[in-house]
Amino acid sequence: RSENSTESLGSPTRGGVKQRGKAPEWVSSDCEEGLNDVHEMIKTEKPHPERRLRGVLEELSSACFRFVTLANKDQSLSVRTKLDRERLKSCMRELENMGQQARTLRSQVKKNTMRDKLKLVQNFLQKLRFLADEPQHSIPDIFVWMMSNGKRIAYARIPSKDILYSIVDEETGKDCAKVKTIFLRLPGKRGFGPAGWTVQAKMEIYLWLGLNKQRKDFLSGLPCGFEEKKASKGPGLQAFPPISLLYTKKQVFQLRAHMYQARSLFAADSSGLSDPFARVFFITQGQCTEVLNETLCPTWDQMLVFDDVELYGEAHEMRDDPPIIVIEIYDQDTVGKADFMGRTFAKPVVKMSDEHYGPPRFPPQLEYYQIYRGNATAGDLLAAFELLQIGPAGKSDLPPIDGPTDMDQGPILPVPLGIRPVLSKYRVEILFWGLRDLKRVNLAQVDRPRVDIECAGRGVQSALIQNYKKNPNFSTLVKWFEVDLPENELLHPPLNIRVVDCRAFGRYTLVGSHAVSSLRRFIHRPPDKKFQPWNTAAKLLNGYMALANGGPPCYHPPGEIVINMEPEVPIKKMETMVKLEAVSIGVSEEEKEKKKKKKKKKGGEEMEDEEPDESMLDWWSKYFASIETMKEVGAAERQGTTASSHGRRHLPGLVYNKELEMEFDGFEDWLHTFNLFRGKIGDNDDTTTEEERIVGRFKGSMCVYKVPLPDDITKEAGYDPNFGMFQGIPSNDPIHVLVRVFIVRATDLHPADINGKADPYIAIKLGKTDIKDKENYISKQLNPIFGKSFDIEATFPMESMLTVAVYDWDLVGSDDLIGETKIDLENRYYSKHRATCGISQTYSIHGYNIWRDPAKPSQILAKLCKEGKVDGPHFGPGGRVKVANRVFTGPREMEDENGQKKQTDEHLALAVLNHWEEIPRAGCRLVPEHVETRPLLNPDKPGIEQGRLEMWVDMFPMDMPAPGPAIDISPRKPKRYELRVIVWNTDEVILEDDDFFTGEKSSDIFVRGWLKGQQEDKQDTDVHYHSLTGEGNFNWRYIFPFDYLMAEEKIVISKKESMFSWDETEYKIPARLTLQVWDADHFSADDFLGAIELDLNRFPRGAKTAKQCSLEMVTQEGDLPLVSIFKQKRVKGWWPFVARDENDELELTGKVEAELHLLTAEEAEKSPAGLARNEPDPLEKPNRPDTSFIWFLNPLKSVRYFIWHTYRWLLLKILLLFLSLLLAGLFLYSLPGYLVKKLLRA
Repeated sequence: RSENSTESLGSPTRGGVKQRGKAPEWVSSDCEEGLNDVHEMIKTEKPHPERRLRGVLEELSSACFRFVTLANKDQSLSVRTKLDRERLKSCMRELENMGQQARTLRSQVKKNTMRDKLKLVQNFLQKLRFLADEPQHSIPDIFVWMMSNGKRIAYARIPSKDILYSIVDEETGKDCAKVKTIFLRLPGKRGFGPAGWTVQAKMEIYLWLGLNKQRKDFLSGLPCGFEEKKASKGPGLQAFPPISLLYTKKQVFQLRAHMYQARSLFAADSSGLSDPFARVFFITQGQCTEVLNETLCPTWDQMLVFDDVELYGEAHEMRDDPPIIVIEIYDQDTVGKADFMGRTFAKPVVKMSDEHYGPPRFPPQLEYYQIYRGNATAGDLLAAFELLQIGPAGKSDLPPIDGPTDMDQGPILPVPLGIRPVLSKYRVEILFWGLRDLKRVNLAQVDRPRVDIECAGRGVQSALIQNYKKNPNFSTLVKWFEVDLPENELLHPPLNIRVVDCRAFGRYTLVGSHAVSSLRRFIHRPPDKKFQPWNTAAKLLNGYMALANGGPPCYHPPGEIVINMEPEVPIKKMETMVKLEAVSIGVSEEEKEKKKKKKKKKGGEEMEDEEPDESMLDWWSKYFASIETMKEVGAAERQGTTASSHGRRHLPGLVYNKELEMEFDGFEDWLHTFNLFRGKIGDNDDTTTEEERIVGRFKGSMCVYKVPLPDDITKEAGYDPNFGMFQGIPSNDPIHVLVRVFIVRATDLHPADINGKADPYIAIKLGKTDIKDKENYISKQLNPIFGKSFDIEATFPMESMLTVAVYDWDLVGSDDLIGETKIDLENRYYSKHRATCGISQTYSIHGYNIWRDPAKPSQILAKLCKEGKVDGPHFGPGGRVKVANRVFTGPREMEDENGQKKQTDEHLALAVLNHWEEIPRAGCRLVPEHVETRPLLNPDKPGIEQGRLEMWVDMFPMDMPAPGPAIDISPRKPKRYELRVIVWNTDEVILEDDDFFTGEKSSDIFVRGWLKGQQEDKQDTDVHYHSLTGEGNFNWRYIFPFDYLMAEEKIVISKKESMFSWDETEYKIPARLTLQVWDADHFSADDFLGAIELDLNRFPRGAKTAKQCSLEMVTQEGDLPLVSIFKQKRVKGWWPFVARDENDELELTGKVEAELHLLTAEEAEKSPAGLARNEPDPLEKPNRPDTSFIWFLNPLKSVRYFIWHTYRWLLLKILLLFLSLLLAGLFLYSLPGYLVKKLLRA
């Protein structure tokens, strides 16, 4: 490039390339730094990460606006290409947008919304990186090659934009004029994949790229203290730049690398474990830690010392910006070279010789460093690095290395005391429950497994399972071991779970392993005596109750909390045909207002909103009402009004739009499931997924606590020292259970047939029971309603994994799996959330809402109180019950089937169960009556949802009283109806035709009608010919039989899709009647004049006369009183016909007087009626004017009406004229003869 053309590169004042790429880059690097801080805070659980995120967003928005102002100042540049200009515009637009979004987002960051907002900021970062990338590189990149014997061995590629110089700091490349460590990699294809991840060479390099006129600054970034060695200035030789630099100042340091431990490393061996060791590189030296065999979480506890490390430059520069340390983790193999497992970088803490070795900087703290393998993360390293300057007095000034040199390990130095964590004695109790779904090892089945637990060098072994097939549970439940663990919980080493199989001749084979990387959730913290949260909660709740009940708080004995459970006025919800008797803590004022408004329709006229008939209600009514409520709650949340947890819980028969496990933390309240892994982890190019590495599951738990335990726990009544902290856990002996699976419906199934549909049916597998409901497949449906229940007897733990699959039925060949879902019933059965049978909101002993559990609410409550060692329940007079320090009040009467009222405590007990989480200490949320939505997955398409299945599971132990019959959830059967529509008259129909003779406007009117979905069964009236006023008289009856689902307000139609279809497909369509008015033509297609569509559930009431019938009946439907034919049964009136004009606006094209009469199939049979005007119950012939006839069938009539009516005076005049002319003609004709006769007197 010439000097001039290079102008556009560097200087910000007249440079396009520089400005257009750099700005988004510095914005993105700042944003990335901030985000890393936030992630680090979340990981180490530091307080208020949301404040840091707000700061990041504030910085991001100000940086964006700063870039926009910089770019605006710099608009008038002529040397920019069109690409530069357009790109700059694009960057400005995007960054301005982003700045505004970041500002808005900042105000929305709260503690609970932080995770979602963090994802949005990550998206910003990705967009910034994309913007920072040059679409067209104007300067080539720099390549550094390492050669040996003329062969290229390794290379590094440095983007030129990173080392480009500019006098504006923000626009300078991030590595310009800096000593940078670069890593050389293999060239060509060898450099890709795991083989190319190992570094071939590391080199320190200083690069500067800028304009010729700025070259005087090119050495400005080098460490100080050098002399330039220039070439002798001969003829044609330039003395610039120097050949070499001679450093006069050098500092000597000692690096101490404290390698404590690593966790969650890459599994490099086929056993699913690794033999890891670490290599540490600094400047020109490298050292290794020892190799620890068969672990993914090695604790090396080793200090590596690098002596006499020489660094050049000024001392202060070394202190502020020391060189980086490279740490690589390898897996030692007995044969062949070590496998690369991952790499991380660190900067040491520097101490100069004149500084004191002491707090706050020294001794350095152990820190976590993320290990990367390629682009993926591969674990964490816990280590600390310090770089100590060796002063004039030599090494004697350095802090002594006074670790106990372990003679067995040779010269291995442990991490010194000030840096290694402070240890305390902890006891780790392990609950061994059982093993599940163990796969074969080396083709042999696992028969006698054992679990080994190891943590920080100590451990414990479970009892041996003698016969895995017969009983996969352990005989001894709780074992413990004591271990020294760091006081700081973040530094706790991982706990390793390994399952081995005891084979013949005392051989042990590894089945699989699992590393629990964080013990935090298993740490037992004794409750603080000084702090009693229940007192404050009590005050708050009393205040809340007062607000809800709209009065001042009433006073009760201290420490007691009174909760009022009186049911509210039942909410009327006509659309979903259900009465919601939610036991709620007071309906909010807003909702009451809404209800008032709903009642007051136009002109005070109330909508027909009578109570739905109890007999009409069924389980589906409750289900659809719940879906409606769920939608309303979702909409309210989207608008920002959050529903209170109480309001959220008291929905009728709640439908969860997710798995029940997600709502209740996987039912792992005391029994946890750990996946066991075996085999190498696949790299990006491998196909080994995590699912494929799972070889089984270990069920159990653990509890970690400092010893000794406080006395109050060990001295508690009924404390069994054998169970330690796992008091009151049930026995793990095999148990017989009746499992009742209810399948409601599936939604959004993946099409399995060529026609884009599927023929789904349900298949259920539990242990040896395999049910395939193949006969009841649902034809051509992607949203089938199954409405089925299945009873299965099972024995836990052998049969505890329930698989519910949806298959596609095929006429030929095997059926295809659409998707399946798996439910661990055992965790649900033993959970404290009581997931055996959902607790409903109301207690009823008959009807669709019948109580499903064999135990009554009072029995369940008594059992929970006994198990949780809670005082109660004490039922008192006046509908009161006391549990612990809570008093609940509520109704005490209940109706039986005959409507007789009787006294009962069940409602009160149920109220307590619905609020069990408010009971101190023992309380937790109990699973309500529910329907859960589970994703369907297909093993052939991992990770892609194939549809969703709505279902629930009830479980009843066989040694308890048998439950009643399963609740009926079979799909509703449509009811047969007959709709009779009589078209009496039409009026003001627009006139389409011009008369052939007279040119008068007229129409040949007929009316066509059909029910939506039954267009092929359309019915027409006869034709009213030659209507001159738009009036038509018909007296014509249509009859439409149809099947109707009252609760869903849909017509059900079953028909074959095509002549080749095997069976009929069912459709559900809204009940809508369409009436159209047409102009009949004989020699061309009939002309459409207008139509009206009436929704039979809510259509405007017909006008009493044709005059009152107007276009507003269609356009302002919301303000008019609406009627439903299913309630009114018979409706008569005038309705408008409408059509769209050229401007696409509705216009009135006629009016029709019709009568709608709805009958059930039985009623229609009793009083039959004929189609049109036929028997039985015939209609009168219409009294039509004489003009309505067909002209070519009655030519005389047509002459009479078309000619005589219009032109009779003209015709009479013509006739008179003709007669007079005839008379004159005859006179003239006969005159000569007459004259001759007279003259001749003949």
